[in-house]
Amino acid sequence: MSTNTVDKPRKVTTATVAKMKAAGEKIAMITAYDYTMATLVDRSGIDLILVGDSAANVMAGYETTLPMTLEKMIYHTQCVTRGAQRAMVICDMPFGSYQGDPLLALHSAVKVMKESGAAALKLEGGSDVADVIAKIVGAGIPVMGHLGLTPQSVNKFGGYGIRAKEEAEANKLMEDARLLQQVGCFALVLEKVPAVLAARVAKELTIPVIGIGAGPDCDGQVLVLQDMLGLNDGFRPKFLRRYAELAETVVGALDCYAKDVKAGAFPTMDESY
Repeated sequence: MSTNTVDKPRKVTTATVAKMKAAGEKIAMITAYDYTMATLVDRSGIDLILVGDSAANVMAGYETTLPMTLEKMIYHTQCVTRGAQRAMVICDMPFGSYQGDPLLALHSAVKVMKESGAAALKLEGGSDVADVIAKIVGAGIPVMGHLGLTPQSVNKFGGYGIRAKEEAEANKLMEDARLLQQVGCFALVLEKVPAVLAARVAKELTIPVIGIGAGPDCDGQVLVLQDMLGLNDGFRPKFLRRYAELAETVVGALDCYAKDVKAGAFPTMDESY
């Protein structure tokens, strides 16, 4: 029998992140939308890739995430899953694909799982979608919850401001977090909530809590890849740390290429067949 085997990276799973939470190991999550970026992410120490409905903003130029469709989310997730061999891939369920009707939500969830290759789904909302999440989890599909600022409800909130600053909303968020854990979420995203509140949630829940603009005491953090790489010049919220300034690098490279083409300096004979 042949002993020649190819060592494959061990896939991150729901069990992996549960163990990380129990061990006090922080979880690194990034939002990405395409094959090329996913292959690069997979070479790094990132644990989770979220294929966010923020693709509507980052990839398509919309002002909100609302125009994103189930078919487009499946497409972007297919691209990412082909590039991610180790990191766990989670797909955002887009607006209109799960709200209100548990059976519609289950149909949408099954379609995404069958066609996209995702390992899990993410849904926004608390008690209003608890029965939906229970239905999906009951079918064997892992679900990550999302509380605080939920971008699909931007029109309800009237903007993208900090959530749960007042006691009543903070108490409701705590109740919703407990409920989402109870109905089977394997993890929870908290977006733009006070750091003290996020710390309380992370301490009380046994499932991992991933923060974005929610302070340092969450069990992990998530950022959008293009934002943290400095590819999105116009987006500079307080919570964003830019680990590179690639917009300047990309524009500089393109400018050099354009000048070389116009001057006849590219291609040379060495670059020709």
